[in-house]
Amino acid sequence: MHRAIGPKLLILFVIGDILGTGIYATTGKVAGKVGGALWLPFAIGFVVAILTAASYVELVGKYPKAAGAALYTQKAFKTPFLTFIIAFMVMCSGLSSASAAARAFSGDYLAELTGDALPPTLIAITFIVLLAALNLRGVSESVKTNVVLTLVELTGLAIILGIGAYAVLTGDGEPSRLTEFEAGGGTGYALMTSVLGATALGFFAFVGFEDSVNMAEETKDPVRTFPRAIFIGVAVTGTIYILVALVSSLLVDHKTLEGSSGPLLEVVKAGGVDFPHKLFALIALFAVTNSALINIMMASRLCYGMANERILPRAMGRVLAKRRTPVVGIVFVSLLAIGLVSTGEIEGLGDTTAFLLLCVFAVVNVAVLVLRRDRVDHAHFRTPTFLPVLGAVTALVLASPLADRPAEVYIRAGILIAIGVGLWAVNKAVLKARGEE
Repeated sequence: MHRAIGPKLLILFVIGDILGTGIYATTGKVAGKVGGALWLPFAIGFVVAILTAASYVELVGKYPKAAGAALYTQKAFKTPFLTFIIAFMVMCSGLSSASAAARAFSGDYLAELTGDALPPTLIAITFIVLLAALNLRGVSESVKTNVVLTLVELTGLAIILGIGAYAVLTGDGEPSRLTEFEAGGGTGYALMTSVLGATALGFFAFVGFEDSVNMAEETKDPVRTFPRAIFIGVAVTGTIYILVALVSSLLVDHKTLEGSSGPLLEVVKAGGVDFPHKLFALIALFAVTNSALINIMMASRLCYGMANERILPRAMGRVLAKRRTPVVGIVFVSLLAIGLVSTGEIEGLGDTTAFLLLCVFAVVNVAVLVLRRDRVDHAHFRTPTFLPVLGAVTALVLASPLADRPAEVYIRAGILIAIGVGLWAVNKAVLKARGEE
């Protein structure tokens, strides 16, 4: 591949991958779990993201190839079935993320522009179908286009921070809310589980940096470029998220935030600044649409790649003759996404995304330690050993029932994985019957 991505473009690419649906759509749901101390889950999520980012930085420097978690899992454990499960979980995380974006698109941001004309579920399904149609036609997404989209998304968050600065300077807002915790039962255990649950859901806003390692083969000097780009990208987005959370809680009661599918629009309305509500709603819709499109594209290409590697049935790698887009893969992932938006809401779908990726991150953090015995000829970033250990432990804790996660999230993730295992088994049986295994 042509190495066209320099350090600055890569930093913006990482920031663009992380920004989007999570902060625009799930801020209110995080507030509903933790209360006015909305900033704390995002601060903890930032630390967890940095721990796992350090592992990705070491691995992409060691193996600068475009395969991400699946490549690292295969090199570390040499178990094809585990590698498939990790790859399929990454694919499904993209689908649940796109589905959460579809739900966010059909909520209060769109209602601000059009009113409550159509049922949200119908809008969300239509949204997925339109993305699939666009994907089938062939979407030429360059890194420079991603820079433009990133700047638009950043503009929306800059508006929120500007409103927050104005509120502080004019004495508006309620600072006492920043230390309020909402914990059912009032016990220490209830407080711990509410904070963990809020952190697990808030972690949805940090996912995306792991996708950037797939650009390794198109990046100039990836061994030197990636450490700086990923760390700066996570640090910038983490700082923005914490500040946005502080502003949101300062200006809007957590119950109001929880009840809105467009929580940042509530902040704009409460900020005392004459900024057009419809314009902000349009920026937010653009942000969640971009996130959904990127995730649908990623999932369909992963499906296509696994079919070409004979891990999934070969038919799933079929492409349109003229457009050269993976038609079966796009249809398959779009049907799964329609099923997700028909049966889930923003909170549950965002939590499913976070859960799937937390499981993947736990494996990646362990893989770093296992692969320490595999020496390579070139120098590369090496993370301190305690960071991947902490990364694996924190990822597992946030993926566990300690995070006060609804059973529906585990069921939804289990069904998605079962579908993948079923396809894997069918493919194995067909290959065996043909004598190709």
